[in-house]
Amino acid sequence: MTAKIMKGIATVLGAILSVSGCAATPIEREQVSTDNAPAAIGPYAQAVRIGATIYLSGQIALDPSTGKMVRGGIEEQTHQVLRNIREVLAAAGFSLNNVVQSQVFLSDLGDYAAMNEIYASYFEEDPPARAAVQVARLPRDALVEIMVTAARSE
Repeated sequence: MTAKIMKGIATVLGAILSVSGCAATPIEREQVSTDNAPAAIGPYAQAVRIGATIYLSGQIALDPSTGKMVRGGIEEQTHQVLRNIREVLAAAGFSLNNVVQSQVFLSDLGDYAAMNEIYASYFEEDPPARAAVQVARLPRDALVEIMVTAARSE
């Protein structure tokens, strides 16, 4: 096909989508931030909300009041990570009950059972879909990092 024909097809398809209400509209994107969770330690947001969905950056076990890693092992770190996640969600009007997907990164898969026991106590009913993997290293030498996506009705 020639460029002129392709351009014509694109114009017609654009008109059809516009009339049918399927045309692309700008996405309203809101950065979410709270002092009740650790500030981002890089060029990223704590979370981004688009409509009724919120995407949280990975959280590690930083104490929001000190900016330092909590003392202790995988249990203490998992508790702190999930408290941080809960606070970021709350800042946008969401809760752990709205979490639909999570990704867990462990520095040692040998910590899976201990992490899983703590994790399960935060998601007792209707747990989200989840992946858990071992990684070579996490920021600040954390033992666990968790990122989540949450959604709710508008």
